[in-house]
Amino acid sequence: MTTAGLIIIGSGPAGISAVESYRRHGGAGPVLVCSADPDLPYERPPLSKDFLRGDTDDVALHPPEWFVEHDVDLRHGRPATAVDVDAHTVTVDGQPIPYESLVLACGAAPSGLPVPGGERALSLRSLADAHRLREAASGATSAVVVGAGFIGCEAAASLAMRGLAVTLVAPDAVPQEKRLGAEAGRRLRDLVTSTGVRYVGNAKVTSITDAGVVLDDGVTVDCDVVLAATGVTPHAELASAAGLDVEDGRIVVGADMRTSAADVYAAGDVSFAFNTAVGRHIAVEHWQDAMDHGEIAGAQAAGARDTWHAVPGFWSTIGEATVKYHAWGDGFDASRVVDHDDGFTVWYETDGVAVGVLTCNADDDYDLGEGLIASRRPAPPRRRRTN
Repeated sequence: MTTAGLIIIGSGPAGISAVESYRRHGGAGPVLVCSADPDLPYERPPLSKDFLRGDTDDVALHPPEWFVEHDVDLRHGRPATAVDVDAHTVTVDGQPIPYESLVLACGAAPSGLPVPGGERALSLRSLADAHRLREAASGATSAVVVGAGFIGCEAAASLAMRGLAVTLVAPDAVPQEKRLGAEAGRRLRDLVTSTGVRYVGNAKVTSITDAGVVLDDGVTVDCDVVLAATGVTPHAELASAAGLDVEDGRIVVGADMRTSAADVYAAGDVSFAFNTAVGRHIAVEHWQDAMDHGEIAGAQAAGARDTWHAVPGFWSTIGEATVKYHAWGDGFDASRVVDHDDGFTVWYETDGVAVGVLTCNADDDYDLGEGLIASRRPAPPRRRRTN
């Protein structure tokens, strides 16, 4: 049986980035990518924005011929069922396939609504999910989105821009109040509601019925479509079964993406990776970070040396507004909002050192913030107003 130079479990950004990096760094062995997802690898960020609004159908990461040109055996819709780290094999279609290096880029699955009728709610994670949601929206006049994380805000705005009457329901008074603070949350709420969305905060869903979404105050919100944007759960089952170190549902890796087993790496949402800049392990669920992880894992598998040191960050588009965020993701003890003519910046500090920055139409602050966070310097001082 032919030994694969590299096997990758997962066809998301981490997995495909690992393929690209492996080839770019001289990895010449056969590459096998296996994935439970039946679709060709695609970009996920447009699914809650351009794709949901019907503005594009082009979300492919690469055309089919790219995989042929780079000698990649892409087995989509054919998931791995077992990993044997001692035998250096991955089982696909009942067949154990030997590998030299393995990258676990298994991603995560949507966390459903644990309430009666929760199975009625749609999810938005995969391209198939996005097709179902877009089709449901095309014949609907109203929708409820549960959860005001960035995906929830993006999807709610996109549905409203399609002409639906949209209600966004969340447990916080304003979106992401616990994560970003009340002042930032108010600005995010304003971005969402400016697209026509109705925001209902301090509310929890108790059930979903034929009549609509029932809230904990007894009110039923009538709707044709329900979307649960309530977070994700990493796919760490294969790693746990293989005996790899797993913590809080994620695979523990070093800054080089190496797991506790020889020649096995993990990248993306499923990993709990060490970041050399901050000096500790961090869990991230952002597209760019998944790509960074995959690039490092692929380089390592090809014999190159690379480590993770970037400050986690991502972009979000809510309606017509672009919001960007850099942060270590473990809280702050002070925040300061700076309003601009067409946007805002929120600086976050802990012990007088910048640990995060949230911007809307303030790219210079976003770029500046990345450097300040990485070098552990304070946020810019408040500017004095002159008369």
